[in-house]
Amino acid sequence: MSEPDVTAAPSADLAALARGGRVNFFGFVLRLAARLPFLFIAGRMYGPEALGRFAYAVLIVEFAAQLATLGLKRGLAQQLARKDKPDVCTCWDALLVAAVGAGIGMTILFVFPQAMFPNSEIHGLEWLLPVAVIALAWSDVMLAALAYRHDVGATVRARAIVEPWTISIAAFVFAFLSQRDGLIIAYAMSMVGALIASAVPFLRTYGLARGWKPNPAESWRMARRYLPVAAADTVEWGSRRIDIAILGLFASPAIVGIYYVAQNVASLPSKLKTSFDPILGPVIASNVEKGDRAAIAKQVRQVGFWVIAAQAGVALALGIPGEGVMGLVGPAFVAGTAALAFLLGAEVVAATATTSEAALIYIARHRNMVLSLLMIALQAVLTVGLILLMRRLGWPDMWQATAPAIALALALAFAAVSKARLLARLLGHPVSGWRWPIVWATAAAAIVGQLAVMLPEWAELAVGIPAILGAFGAVIWIKGFGPEDRELFRMRKSDIAGLSQAELPAPGTTSEPAR
Repeated sequence: MSEPDVTAAPSADLAALARGGRVNFFGFVLRLAARLPFLFIAGRMYGPEALGRFAYAVLIVEFAAQLATLGLKRGLAQQLARKDKPDVCTCWDALLVAAVGAGIGMTILFVFPQAMFPNSEIHGLEWLLPVAVIALAWSDVMLAALAYRHDVGATVRARAIVEPWTISIAAFVFAFLSQRDGLIIAYAMSMVGALIASAVPFLRTYGLARGWKPNPAESWRMARRYLPVAAADTVEWGSRRIDIAILGLFASPAIVGIYYVAQNVASLPSKLKTSFDPILGPVIASNVEKGDRAAIAKQVRQVGFWVIAAQAGVALALGIPGEGVMGLVGPAFVAGTAALAFLLGAEVVAATATTSEAALIYIARHRNMVLSLLMIALQAVLTVGLILLMRRLGWPDMWQATAPAIALALALAFAAVSKARLLARLLGHPVSGWRWPIVWATAAAAIVGQLAVMLPEWAELAVGIPAILGAFGAVIWIKGFGPEDRELFRMRKSDIAGLSQAELPAPGTTSEPAR
């Protein structure tokens, strides 16, 4: 249980991590501002049943896209660091691998569209939804390549501005034109928009594939090398989706729709962790190449604390006034408040597992994959078991819908402990980001939250949420932050510039972009 070092000055790597986190945190705020309107529009104008059908279909499409990238979202940084060929050729090899994977996934979904809509009929334009697979896969690979050059601004624009605002605006417009296909069309448009927003900076940085020739043998070697990373990525992604997949087999689309809203609200804190992903991967990959295990442990420990503290603060701010937050989407969605509470807790528990995994995928890919598979198996067994138990006890359907959230929290606790212990043993240094001031900050936020819920609902949300965050943040700042932690909040002109261009050279490169 480490305490902050109040004397150490921030290292260059931690300064880079802080800068990447600041720029992408701005993206998190933008994504939050766009995602909540989408949930409001979908809940109020389409209803829980239509939202439930949409949620399940998108789950299957994104699963296919996740498999199509074959671990290259995180493995590409290590592949580029090897320097055995020009960066542009490595990137186009990766795009070829993703295209083949996406083609296979799209074909399966075109032939078996019932996989996307197991509990309802297929009509309208829904059969075209698999086209989004290649858009999502290519966008992920391009953004991973840009992240290697520390261009986190591209991820902000594509994932936090173009994608969420496109789906929100399109969903609103098509609510008046086609209630049947509106959400599907809006989703497809957002994926295409994100692909364009990823391709423009990618081509500007890496250029066209001049001098590159498709090499199926090399592409296969790349795909095989990163299969363990692909498995870990898919499991991490699946751990946040298998609950909906299983719930969709036991519950009506309306119940799935309510749970989907709770899951989307709860997943907002997890976006804080991904604020560091584009920069943490390349920094760790660089230190792996150097063999500097102490530096890796320090980076994981530092970012782990930032993520735990941020996710705990946001979880408390959204969870204490949970009924009001869910009620914004529509009165029918208030029934999902209990599920929201468990899901928010699960995201805080997940922080240690996900930051540890950021290093494990480079130094113990296979063991990390095994732990990830054990975690998702445990989650699936617990989810089904708890649903069946609650059903036998005669609990209402909406209470049964809390079972996947409880199972997720327990499975993530297992992953957090096992992965952190494995990484600490391999590095020979502690990696836990936990600090006791988080408990004191939580107590302060809980006291303020209890006062906030006594206010009228509009004031509970408008005044209560900022007050809870303020109380939590004040205690963490005073009792938990040292000089390296405060580096995260030193906003500079270069951070704003990071939204439009890459500023720092990637490990082993010059600052000049490849042509």
